[in-house]
Amino acid sequence: MAKRLDLVFEAGDLGVARVGDLACGTRLGKALLDRGYHAPTVYFPLIVPECLMIEPTETESKETLDAFIAAFREIVAAARIDPESALGTPRTTPVGRIDETRAARQPDLRWRAPSTESG
Repeated sequence: MAKRLDLVFEAGDLGVARVGDLACGTRLGKALLDRGYHAPTVYFPLIVPECLMIEPTETESKETLDAFIAAFREIVAAARIDPESALGTPRTTPVGRIDETRAARQPDLRWRAPSTESG
């Protein structure tokens, strides 16, 4: 029988300050992308402020979970010292931080092939 390993907690309880209008849950989640981990679900469930929901699959090894925990602890420790340290994350992904407000107000729901200009 598969076991559920979901973890839900308040990012605000981690002692990381909010920077401007960008909450720490979003920053911490995006910083995980630079470490090679899938970003957690943020702000769901809505009854938990600054919610981070981490949902590893039951096939993850103990070593992988330990590495994830170590990476998350390093991110939180760095953000406690310098709350702005995670502002520019992700830095190592093909697509950086998107304009989430624009994406919500003007969703682009259609894929377009890149134009090929013949010379």
